[in-house]
Amino acid sequence: MKNYKIILFDLDGTLSDPKEGITKSVQYALEKMGMVEPDIDKLEWFIGPPLQVSFAEYYGFDERESKRAIDFYRGRFKEKGMFENVLYPNISLLLAKLKENGYFLVVATSKPTVFAEQILKYFNLEQYFQLIVGSNLDGTRSSKTEIIQYILDKYTDYEPSDFIMIGDRKHDIMGAKNTGIDSIGVTYGYGSLEEISEAEPTYTVNSVDQLKEMLLGSVVK
Repeated sequence: MKNYKIILFDLDGTLSDPKEGITKSVQYALEKMGMVEPDIDKLEWFIGPPLQVSFAEYYGFDERESKRAIDFYRGRFKEKGMFENVLYPNISLLLAKLKENGYFLVVATSKPTVFAEQILKYFNLEQYFQLIVGSNLDGTRSSKTEIIQYILDKYTDYEPSDFIMIGDRKHDIMGAKNTGIDSIGVTYGYGSLEEISEAEPTYTVNSVDQLKEMLLGSVVK
């Protein structure tokens, strides 16, 4: 593996499992929009992509309807949804070891930055990251390509070959490709192996332990 210097991590489905909080908040938003979805497993596809994309793609909402649904979603998410969330095993150890070994760590998420910051603080992970970059609350800078490019523009002393993006959905891999950096697709999150494979990441891992081995080799036992 190449000697990367700056590691970008997706949040949902990569650092933590946010299924309960996200799906229940989507379920609440749909109910407020007059739609009933009793099975939260059917809402897993909302984990990762920008909300406006998912509401349009899966429920046919136009721009105005998507905005209303997102407002309902955020109302519940801010109150309780963001804390209905669980770290994947050994994530804290991985981040601590990466920082200890001189890597710069950055969060690159489509979730609004303000929510990402609160979630990382809740899990006591903010100490490991130099930068936390998400979308804006007005819906701008929501694509992973825009988010990664924003990060690259912050580190102008480094080459694209110094960066690698880690994520569990095709949007993470495509964002990395579009900005000219390498990527690791993780299959323990919410993107299927088929989805990850079709996006053609530079590397693929199936667990946090495999990710740790790939990034640090024999450093962590």
